[in-house]
Amino acid sequence: MAILLADSGATKCEWFLAESKESTKTVFTQGISPYFFNEEKTVALLQQELLPQLPKSAAIEEIHYYGTGMRNPVNVEMVRKSLATVFEKAGTIEVSDDMLAAARALNGHKEGLACNLGTGSFAVYYDGNTIAKQAPGIGYILGDEGSGAYLGKKVLQYYLYNTFDEELRYKFETRYNTTPVEILENVYRKPLANRYMATFCLFLSENRGHYMVENIIEDGLNDFFFTHLCKLSESWKNPIHFVGGVAFAFHDIISDLCHSYEFDQGKILKGAMEGLIRYHVQ
Repeated sequence: MAILLADSGATKCEWFLAESKESTKTVFTQGISPYFFNEEKTVALLQQELLPQLPKSAAIEEIHYYGTGMRNPVNVEMVRKSLATVFEKAGTIEVSDDMLAAARALNGHKEGLACNLGTGSFAVYYDGNTIAKQAPGIGYILGDEGSGAYLGKKVLQYYLYNTFDEELRYKFETRYNTTPVEILENVYRKPLANRYMATFCLFLSENRGHYMVENIIEDGLNDFFFTHLCKLSESWKNPIHFVGGVAFAFHDIISDLCHSYEFDQGKILKGAMEGLIRYHVQ
């Protein structure tokens, strides 16, 4: 029986196909965000980006899809229908949110906290079976503290407000070759502004050591700890695990903050798929 796993963020989606323990394949497509995708567009993405990368002989009977925006039942049904349309022989199609993906990937069947720091961000308490408590999620415009979009927004603010010193301003303009007008156009008029802002988070990892860069990273991640983890009483009673590109890239600051807040730091993974494979396949 072939099993297909999906871990979709706002930017990209990682797919893992297991036809047997010996026959597996990992592929990537763009992320499926229900706020920008309808059923027709999702089906088209699956047919155009996913199917050509999968073996034609694969008889997929079980699908476990985890993605952003799947806390809304309407979005869950849209993605489930899209998957059912493309994979007609699949008898089991589970569509769950990225919170459960992080919780299962990081904790397995054990109790603990799961934090995602990718394009977006969230923190949940997992009792070993279900998500028992979660911090409020209010999206990238009002929230997503510590995320790639949040940190990228800070980079843009430093540039547009002319806060960067001469060295960083030169590096920014050389790296991106953009203008304030173009930046504002992308943020306020074009779609997927969160993805756009998150791309500027890379500027931080490329310029570690500069005091302004370190301040942006530390302040942004501390905002996540203070706003979310400190409001969960379980944070001081259980290990806190992290997943996501931002957490992985700035793991040293994550460790320092866990020490400062007297938290028990757990695993820090770049992506959830490794843990999801252990949970569903192995």
